[in-house]
Formats: sequence, C-alpha cells, structure tokens
Amino acid sequence: MLAAVILAAGESRRMGQPKALLPYLGGTFLTHLLSCTRHPKIGVTRVVVGAHAEDISRGAGISAEEIIFNKEWARGQLSSIQVAVRALEGLETDGMLLCPVDHPLVTGELVGELIGKFYSSGKMIVVPKYAGRRGHPMIFSSALYAELLAAPEDLGARAVVWAHAADVVEVATEEEGVVLNLNDPETLARALGKR
Repeated sequence: MLAAVILAAGESRRMGQPKALLPYLGGTFLTHLLSCTRHPKIGVTRVVVGAHAEDISRGAGISAEEIIFNKEWARGQLSSIQVAVRALEGLETDGMLLCPVDHPLVTGELVGELIGKFYSSGKMIVVPKYAGRRGHPMIFSSALYAELLAAPEDLGARAVVWAHAADVVEVATEEEGVVLNLNDPETLARALGKR
C-alpha cells in the first residue's frame, strides 16, 4: 500500500489565509486533495500541518491520527516531508504520494495513473509532466525514505530525484494543475478563472 501525504504546514503569508482552507469545488483545497487520494492502493493518509495547525485540523474533517504537526514548519517543505516519513515508521508502506496543498488542481484520475505507473514500472519515483515540466503530486518509494531524511535542506526532495535520475518515470498529463503553484491571490484568481 501507499501513504498519501498532504503537505499543509506553510504559513501562506502571500495568500493571506491558510491555503488548505481555500474554497474549491464545493469544499477546500485540502478536502479536494483528500478526495483525490482515495484509492484502493492508498491505505494511510496523513496531513502535515504547522503554521495554522488548529484551523486546518478543525476544518479538515479527518481523524486526529491522520494529522501530523511539524513544529519546525518554518524550515520549509523538506521538514514536513521528513516529519511524514518518521510518522510512517512501523507501517508497511511501498511508498508515499506527496501532495503539496498549493497544487490542488489535480484529479483522482491522475492520481490513479500515477499509482498505476508506480506499480507497473518498478521505478522508485513517479512524477507527472505537463508541457515538458515536471509537477506534483509525486510518488517516492519507501526505499528512498532514508535519503529523504538525509536530504540537504537547501535542495530538499529534489536532491533525491536528481540522485536517482535513471529511476524516475514521468507520466504525461494534460492537467495543467500539476505545475500550478497557487501561492498568492493573483495566481489563484488566474488559475480558477480558466476553469
């Protein structure tokens, strides 16, 4: 099985409010990603929170055991990935699907394609690719957990991807959302205005 890990620990300073709780398709960014990641191969879901932990935890509609608090959220995304990896210790996962909450414009169909490719390809990293650009969500094999824990802070998970260039499989997609990083109100308005 895979773990779905939603990264929602950031301060959302430029957005002015927690990105996880922004409205989208009748719910929020977070509830949409939770819905997209419901899949037979996903047996564990974890949401990493930090700066707005209480608000997000209340608004998530998930159990307390699915919430992970990253007290070092200000160190950036890698710290949240590392907290998630540690939280998965003792669980038998084949890997984890990493979903940054500021990349919510994806579908369950795409998630299913990524998961299918992970299991059929035998590769350790699966990434979606739109118009020549890699995006999110990504899948990392559990064989890479130790490397994620040891990754340099300035490079983050990219260091692991670069170190295993031959073991990355790309999934071509027409979903532009994989490369849309919704970090401020202007970007959000443009992205949602297209839909």
